[in-house]
Amino acid sequence: MTRTRTTRRTFLGGLTAAAVGVPTLLRAQPRTVKIGMVCPVSGPMADVGQDSRLGAQLAVEAINAAGGVKSLGGARLELLTADSETKADVARTEADRLINAGAQIMTGAYHSAHVATISLLAQQRRVPYVIDISAADAPTANAARSVREGQQKTQYVYRIFPGSATFGRNAVRYMTEIFREAKVSPKRLVLMYSNDLFGKTQTDSFQAAIKAASPGFEVVDVIPYPENAVDLSTEVARARAARPDVLAPVTRPATAILLLEELARQRTELMGVISPGAPGLYETRQIQQLRDKIEYVMDCTVYANYRKPETQKIAAEYARRSGGRHFDASGAYSYEAIQVIADVLERAASTDPDAVVAAIRKTSFADGVTVSTGPVVFNEMGDNPNASTAMLQILGQAPRVVWPRDVAEQKFVFPRPRA
Repeated sequence: MTRTRTTRRTFLGGLTAAAVGVPTLLRAQPRTVKIGMVCPVSGPMADVGQDSRLGAQLAVEAINAAGGVKSLGGARLELLTADSETKADVARTEADRLINAGAQIMTGAYHSAHVATISLLAQQRRVPYVIDISAADAPTANAARSVREGQQKTQYVYRIFPGSATFGRNAVRYMTEIFREAKVSPKRLVLMYSNDLFGKTQTDSFQAAIKAASPGFEVVDVIPYPENAVDLSTEVARARAARPDVLAPVTRPATAILLLEELARQRTELMGVISPGAPGLYETRQIQQLRDKIEYVMDCTVYANYRKPETQKIAAEYARRSGGRHFDASGAYSYEAIQVIADVLERAASTDPDAVVAAIRKTSFADGVTVSTGPVVFNEMGDNPNASTAMLQILGQAPRVVWPRDVAEQKFVFPRPRA
């Protein structure tokens, strides 16, 4: 009996000590801000989705290691992730699930059609959505219009990525400058594109920019193909028949492999392959599989700014964690989106949706890791006018920024050497 009382007293004493200690520990732990991120980590766009997710996770870890969101008592960021399976309907369903699981801010999606459907959901659910990657203008434009016309009170959708008009204008400008620098004058250009929202938007923008600039080269044929194409022999034969100096593809990663392999198979003679802006022509797996077939290919697209020492450090960790993959646009823009979200939360000192949006509108974030013309800011459409592109080229089996000069890592090679 005595032993029982003693044991019980010891147990209760320990329990009391624990009860006293637990609240103290809980008070010492900052609360968590949950960020929802939907990415295509399976299906035909799995590689870029995995790159985006890792980029975001590295940024979350870096921010937490630096003390979290100090205005919220050191609140830590937590990334809630979901797989869209490269399907628009799944993207929306998974985004809704993450919001129900407590996501207070959204990012990600990658595919323009997926971004569009999540943007509608974000507006309906009053969840701020910082789009990391999407060139299609419709998601932010539609949200801004719904507010302007009084259909909704507040815009919750914002984008750090450049819009399609920026891609088109910069592609024409950089191509013109590179041709002039190389002292060559390509005249005939064939445009090929993935027949989806992204591909059509990019293609229209590029054609409009050519018409506005009159650069000295013209589009002699425009050839669409299915986003999920499994054979491009007919399209490449048509392109070859047009006798182009330059082929300008707007392609997804999977079809980039088909396209470049088919160009080699049909021995298509070109001064070069220059995309006006597309994923799939600089991805690690594409380079590993295509090898010499992708060497000297150029792409006017978004990219990490490797002139910044901080970007180089992140890239080294990224390569270590990913098994040697490049810290390219997918990882870099997702990393930067988390940076912007943390900056917004710091200034908002709140997770209330409207307080977050008010802070988003006042953003001027200059510590990003991507090529840009200035800090991340948001205009009346919810877009970042300082987001920009660079001309990449595959040189020595690695993507290198070659234009404009102020961000270039290496000198471009054009026309491409004959085999």
